Amino acid sequence: MKKNIVKDKSFDFSLKIILLFRTMQDQKEFIISKQILRCGTSIGANIAESEAAQSLSDFIHKLSISSKEARETLYWLQLLDKSKLVVIDLKTHLEDCEEIVRLLTSIIKTTKSKL
Repeated sequence: MKKNIVKDKSFDFSLKIILLFRTMQDQKEFIISKQILRCGTSIGANIAESEAAQSLSDFIHKLSISSKEARETLYWLQLLDKSKLVVIDLKTHLEDCEEIVRLLTSIIKTTKSKL
């Protein structure tokens, strides 16, 4: 079976987001932590769903949802980082999320060129 880099990276990122959520909860941050948990884990779920796409258009649609979720996650991470609501180094989370956005953007553009 062919290795799916974006799926693997998004799965690993989801695990990091779950740990981040727990840490944020421990630091009594309950609002943004839930937002980040929802959108951060949704990235990989939509990528997994794209594997069962019925057409190239459906595939693009599913990955576009993943891209939107990744961009939302990036927003919340940046907001959390700048606000200093919690004492957590978010550098790797930000870098990982930016990489996922770039990968998804590339895949979507390449796939659109095949339509």
